[in-house]
Amino acid sequence: MTDGPASYAESGVDVVAGERAVDLMRASVAAAQRPEVVGDLGGFAGLFDASALRGFRRPLLATATDGVGTKIAVARALDRHDTIGRDLVAMVVDDLVVTGAEPLFLTDYIACGQVVPERIAQIVAGIAAGCAEAGCALLGGETAEHPGLMAPDEYDLAAAGTAVVEADQMLGPQRVESGDVVLGLASSGLHSNGYSLARAVLIGDDPSRLDITVAELGRTVGEELLEPTRIYTQVCLDMIRTVGGVHALSHVTGGGLAANLARVLPPGLTAQLDRSAWTPLPVFDLIARTGGIEQPEMEVAFNMGIGMVIVADPRVMAPLFARYGGWGLSVLGQIRPTRSDDVAAAPPKGGSGGTVVLTGSHPG
Repeated sequence: MTDGPASYAESGVDVVAGERAVDLMRASVAAAQRPEVVGDLGGFAGLFDASALRGFRRPLLATATDGVGTKIAVARALDRHDTIGRDLVAMVVDDLVVTGAEPLFLTDYIACGQVVPERIAQIVAGIAAGCAEAGCALLGGETAEHPGLMAPDEYDLAAAGTAVVEADQMLGPQRVESGDVVLGLASSGLHSNGYSLARAVLIGDDPSRLDITVAELGRTVGEELLEPTRIYTQVCLDMIRTVGGVHALSHVTGGGLAANLARVLPPGLTAQLDRSAWTPLPVFDLIARTGGIEQPEMEVAFNMGIGMVIVADPRVMAPLFARYGGWGLSVLGQIRPTRSDDVAAAPPKGGSGGTVVLTGSHPG
């Protein structure tokens, strides 16, 4: 045997720092609650009073889990951790809402090399702010310190969320019909996908490039890359409940627009989209130009300016634009029967059998 650490703290795990982190995050978590939440922060498990959800005939629970990926590397390089939690929430709740479900609560998991209470508190504050925007509760979570496995400044995030939808109101391929219109809500930027490629092109091995101001972006590379993922949950729920006529939603994440839209199309139907219908944000052109990346690869790696797709009855287009035009709503195309010459722009990722065809070019 060899001489080893005499305490947990000497081995790299600081319990006191963990307790201080909980104290610092307490106010943020308290601001991200719903009336159905039972108990307070600090228990072994979060409790949610499902009996308080009135009016459901056949409630279905939806669940999703996700992370933020290598966008965390940008937050670490800039030592700015107040927005990455919001990205985490967006990646989970915007997956849940595509079923038509209302997010109820979320639990988070933070793994780090060393608990720095102030940094953990910043991360959780972002998570809580995202939950409040999405209308769900931050029910609980876990912060795990992994000395020896992760460097002191390293951390990773994950979260799981639960939502509820009435069975006969669930959205998806079963509702999509030929003649439906395909609409898109603008993204705020890269969101939380494609960062391995974006970082390789824009930063490489030189973190100082994050501080370069790019005229076409109107800010630094780092500020652009840390732009928070847009949370569409409440606007999508409002569309469903107030306007109606929404048949399917698609959250555009890894795989891009075509692959994710194909996931909500039934066999025998094709979404024909026209690229000239929207203009991608300047960051996408910057990445393509700097890295010499061809269009097909860009469309697989990035959302290209569309963060959420709505497949709807064409008769509700006018009220949708009147109510949500400020969200950068655009008409992307239409659903039609699949033809023998149709070739999907990208292979369906867990798709249900439909195809997506993209034609034309983006403006400019």
